[in-house]
Amino acid sequence: MLHLLKTIFKSGKFSFGFAVIVAVLLFITIYPMFDKRDPLIMGGGLYEKPNLKEYLQRNKESAGKSSSQAAQEDQETTDLLASWGIVAVTRDTGPIQLHILGTDNFGRDMMTQLVAGTKTSLIIGLIAGSIATLIGLTIGLLAGYLGGQLDNFLSSITNIFIVIPSFVILVLVAVSVSSSGFMVTGVIIGLTSWPWTARSVRAQTTSLRNRDHVNLSKLSGHSMPRIIVRDILPYIASYVVMAFILQVASGILAEASISMLGLGPRNVATLGLMMHWAGSFNAIFNGNWWAFFPMVVMISLITFSLNLMNSGLDQIFNPQIRS
Repeated sequence: MLHLLKTIFKSGKFSFGFAVIVAVLLFITIYPMFDKRDPLIMGGGLYEKPNLKEYLQRNKESAGKSSSQAAQEDQETTDLLASWGIVAVTRDTGPIQLHILGTDNFGRDMMTQLVAGTKTSLIIGLIAGSIATLIGLTIGLLAGYLGGQLDNFLSSITNIFIVIPSFVILVLVAVSVSSSGFMVTGVIIGLTSWPWTARSVRAQTTSLRNRDHVNLSKLSGHSMPRIIVRDILPYIASYVVMAFILQVASGILAEASISMLGLGPRNVATLGLMMHWAGSFNAIFNGNWWAFFPMVVMISLITFSLNLMNSGLDQIFNPQIRS
C-alpha cells in the first residue's frame, strides 16, 4: 500500500491537483474559525466593494482615539443636527465591518458565502459522485459478468440514459421534486450521472470474466458475489477511483448549472446559487465582479484539480499511456 501511494504521488499532475484540493479544504475549514458571521445574514450595503484596505485604515484611525473623545464628538454632532432640525445620516468615521470580497445584492458578506458555498458544493459533489459511482459499478459488474438477457436489458437502459442528455433529465427531475435541500440535489445528480461509468465498467468486466483466475474460481464452486469482489473488482479498482473523481467534478458542475437556473438548493449558500443571484441582479453587467468572479475561480479551480488528479492516475494505471 505504501509503495502504491509513493508511485501515485510521483505523478506531478496528481500531486499538484491533490495539493490544490487540500488547500481548498484547509481554507474552508480554517477561515470560519476567524470569521463566525452567518453567510446569509445581511450585514452591509448592497454591492459594497472589497474594503480590506479601508478596513485597516479606518480601524487604525479609530484605535488612535479614546472612547471618551469619540463619544464626545458623536454627541456634539448629534446636538448640532438636532438644533438645526436636520434629519440625516452622518458619515461614519468609526470602525467598519470587514468585507474582503465585498457584499452581494442583499448586503451579505461574499467571503463567508464563498466559504460556505464551497463547502456545500463539495458535499453535493461527494454525494452525487458516490451514488453515481455505486450505481454505475453495480450495473456494470452485473451486466459484464452475467451477460445474456440481463446484459441486454441493463445495456438498453444504460443506452437510453446516454442518448437522452443527462442535463435534460436532471432538470426534469429537479423540477418534479419539491424539496430544495442540498442533500436532495446531490441525490438527484447522482441518480442521473451513472450511465458512462456503468458502460465502462461493463466493458472491463466483460474482458475479465473469462480470464483463467476467474474460471478457476468458478470451477472451485465460489459464489458469484465472491468472484466479483475478489477476482474482478481488484482489477478495475483503479478505474473505479478515477471514475469517482470525475463524478465528483461533474456533480459540482451539475449543481452549479441547475442552481443558476434556480432549480438547486435555496436554503443554503452554494457556488451555483451565488452565481444565480449575481445573474439575477445584473452584477455582471453592472461591473460588480466580486459578486460572481470568485465563484467562477473556485469552481474552475476545484474541477481542474480533480481532473488533473484523474489524469495523473490514468498515466500511472493505464498501460498504453504509461508505455
